[in-house]
Amino acid sequence: MEDQELRQKIEVLEKKVDAVYISAEKTRKYFLGVIVVSVIAFVLPLFGLIFAIPSLLTGYADLGGI
Repeated sequence: MEDQELRQKIEVLEKKVDAVYISAEKTRKYFLGVIVVSVIAFVLPLFGLIFAIPSLLTGYADLGGI
């Protein structure tokens, strides 16, 4: 009788471990998505400033010559 009870408990634990694994994978994918979006939200404006700042400085320098 003890063997049967132990097997049932092990099966229950295996199901719980599988559920935790699935939850952890979903959380990992969510965090990965958040990191990717955060990097894109930071890098794209930075990349745009690389082109915008020289243009603004040229425009500002042209105004100073008037």
